[in-house]
Amino acid sequence: MLATVLATGALALGLVLIVEGLVYALAPGMIERMLEALRSLPPEARRVFGLAAMAAGVLLVWLAKGLGA
Repeated sequence: MLATVLATGALALGLVLIVEGLVYALAPGMIERMLEALRSLPPEARRVFGLAAMAAGVLLVWLAKGLGA
């Protein structure tokens, strides 16, 4: 059971790193513009955005696990 949890965690972290790496490799200018846009938002809006992204991630993981991943 612990091995399955660790394997799933490693898979999830690896997928995040792949997506992050692709964005930085293929569109570094877009990252700069996105960081500027984030700086212009108040901290509370960034917090809400982060919580919404986290909830969406949990939902996606839950759905994937429900489908047999």
